[in-house]
Amino acid sequence: MRRNNRRLKLCVMIMLAVILLSFLNMQVYGEQPMTPLPILNEGGMRFYSDLEIELLIDDLTEAAREAIENAAAEAARAAFLESIEREAAVLHEIYALRMEMEMTRRTGYRNIIISGLLCFAGGMVAGLLISN
Repeated sequence: MRRNNRRLKLCVMIMLAVILLSFLNMQVYGEQPMTPLPILNEGGMRFYSDLEIELLIDDLTEAAREAIENAAAEAARAAFLESIEREAAVLHEIYALRMEMEMTRRTGYRNIIISGLLCFAGGMVAGLLISN
Protein backbone atom coordinates (compact mmCIF):
# COMPACT_ATOMS: atom_id res chain seq x y z
CA MET A 1 0.00 0.00 0.00
CA ARG A 2 2.89 2.34 0.78
CA ARG A 3 4.37 1.71 -2.61
CA ASN A 4 1.17 2.83 -4.30
CA ASN A 5 1.02 5.99 -2.18
CA ARG A 6 4.58 6.88 -3.15
CA ARG A 7 3.81 6.29 -6.81
CA LEU A 8 0.66 8.36 -6.50
CA LYS A 9 2.58 11.22 -4.88
CA LEU A 10 5.25 10.99 -7.56
CA CYS A 11 2.57 11.06 -10.27
CA VAL A 12 0.94 14.13 -8.69
CA MET A 13 4.29 15.92 -8.47
CA ILE A 14 5.04 15.19 -12.13
CA MET A 15 1.57 16.42 -13.17
CA LEU A 16 2.03 19.64 -11.20
CA ALA A 17 5.41 20.21 -12.80
CA VAL A 18 3.98 19.66 -16.29
CA ILE A 19 1.09 22.04 -15.60
CA LEU A 20 3.41 24.75 -14.26
CA LEU A 21 5.76 24.40 -17.23
CA SER A 22 2.82 24.61 -19.64
CA PHE A 23 1.81 27.93 -18.05
CA LEU A 24 5.33 29.26 -18.53
CA ASN A 25 5.39 28.31 -22.22
CA MET A 26 1.86 29.44 -23.00
CA GLN A 27 1.57 32.55 -25.12
CA VAL A 28 -1.00 35.08 -24.00
CA TYR A 29 -2.84 36.79 -26.81
CA GLY A 30 -4.39 40.08 -25.94
CA GLU A 31 -4.88 43.52 -27.26
CA GLN A 32 -1.76 45.57 -26.91
CA PRO A 33 -2.31 48.97 -25.34
CA MET A 34 -2.27 51.60 -28.04
CA THR A 35 -0.27 54.69 -27.38
CA PRO A 36 -0.36 57.14 -30.22
CA LEU A 37 3.12 57.86 -31.44
CA PRO A 38 3.70 61.38 -32.62
CA ILE A 39 4.99 60.74 -36.12
CA LEU A 40 5.40 64.17 -37.58
CA ASN A 41 6.47 65.04 -41.07
CA GLU A 42 8.24 68.17 -42.19
CA GLY A 43 5.04 70.25 -42.16
CA GLY A 44 4.30 69.28 -38.55
CA MET A 45 1.40 66.98 -39.42
CA ARG A 46 1.01 63.59 -37.79
CA PHE A 47 0.71 60.48 -39.93
CA TYR A 48 -1.72 57.82 -38.76
CA SER A 49 -1.20 54.12 -39.19
CA ASP A 50 -3.64 51.98 -41.15
CA LEU A 51 -4.86 50.36 -37.94
CA GLU A 52 -5.62 53.73 -36.36
CA ILE A 53 -7.50 54.83 -39.48
CA GLU A 54 -9.50 51.59 -39.58
CA LEU A 55 -10.38 51.91 -35.89
CA LEU A 56 -11.45 55.52 -36.42
CA ILE A 57 -13.59 54.52 -39.41
CA ASP A 58 -15.16 51.69 -37.38
CA ASP A 59 -15.95 54.05 -34.50
CA LEU A 60 -17.44 56.65 -36.84
CA THR A 61 -19.46 54.01 -38.66
CA GLU A 62 -20.86 52.66 -35.39
CA ALA A 63 -21.73 56.18 -34.19
CA ALA A 64 -23.42 56.96 -37.52
CA ARG A 65 -25.46 53.73 -37.36
CA GLU A 66 -26.60 54.55 -33.83
CA ALA A 67 -27.55 58.09 -34.88
CA ILE A 68 -29.50 56.76 -37.88
CA GLU A 69 -31.31 54.21 -35.69
CA ASN A 70 -32.18 56.91 -33.15
CA ALA A 71 -33.42 59.25 -35.87
CA ALA A 72 -35.52 56.48 -37.42
CA ALA A 73 -37.00 55.62 -34.04
CA GLU A 74 -37.85 59.28 -33.40
CA ALA A 75 -39.44 59.62 -36.85
CA ALA A 76 -41.51 56.47 -36.33
CA ARG A 77 -42.59 57.68 -32.89
CA ALA A 78 -43.59 61.08 -34.31
CA ALA A 79 -45.52 59.49 -37.18
CA PHE A 80 -47.31 57.16 -34.75
CA LEU A 81 -48.28 60.03 -32.48
CA GLU A 82 -49.49 62.08 -35.45
CA SER A 83 -51.65 59.20 -36.68
CA ILE A 84 -53.12 58.78 -33.19
CA GLU A 85 -53.89 62.52 -33.04
CA ARG A 86 -55.57 62.36 -36.47
CA GLU A 87 -57.61 59.34 -35.42
CA ALA A 88 -58.66 61.09 -32.19
CA ALA A 89 -59.74 64.16 -34.19
CA VAL A 90 -61.78 61.99 -36.57
CA LEU A 91 -63.41 60.15 -33.66
CA HIS A 92 -64.23 63.47 -32.00
CA GLU A 93 -65.80 64.73 -35.23
CA ILE A 94 -67.81 61.50 -35.62
CA TYR A 95 -69.03 61.82 -32.03
CA ALA A 96 -70.08 65.45 -32.64
CA LEU A 97 -71.97 64.46 -35.83
CA ARG A 98 -73.70 61.63 -33.97
CA MET A 99 -74.81 63.99 -31.21
CA GLU A 100 -76.08 66.45 -33.82
CA MET A 101 -78.02 63.68 -35.61
CA GLU A 102 -79.51 62.55 -32.30
CA MET A 103 -80.60 66.11 -31.51
CA THR A 104 -82.06 66.46 -35.03
CA ARG A 105 -83.93 63.17 -34.64
CA ARG A 106 -85.33 64.22 -31.25
CA THR A 107 -86.28 67.63 -32.64
CA GLY A 108 -87.94 65.92 -35.64
CA TYR A 109 -90.04 63.67 -33.35
CA ARG A 110 -91.02 66.67 -31.24
CA ASN A 111 -92.00 68.64 -34.34
CA ILE A 112 -94.07 65.71 -35.62
CA ILE A 113 -95.88 65.41 -32.29
CA ILE A 114 -96.48 69.19 -32.09
CA SER A 115 -97.76 69.34 -35.68
CA GLY A 116 -99.98 66.32 -35.01
CA LEU A 117 -101.43 67.98 -31.91
CA LEU A 118 -101.95 71.26 -33.81
CA CYS A 119 -103.72 69.43 -36.63
CA PHE A 120 -105.89 67.55 -34.15
CA ALA A 121 -106.74 70.77 -32.25
CA GLY A 122 -107.40 72.59 -35.55
CA GLY A 123 -109.66 69.79 -36.70
CA MET A 124 -111.56 69.89 -33.41
CA VAL A 125 -112.00 73.65 -33.65
CA ALA A 126 -113.06 73.41 -37.29
CA GLY A 127 -115.47 70.61 -36.43
CA LEU A 128 -117.00 72.61 -33.59
CA LEU A 129 -117.38 75.71 -35.73
CA ILE A 130 -118.91 73.80 -38.61
CA SER A 131 -121.29 71.86 -36.40
CA ASN A 132 -122.74 75.05 -34.81
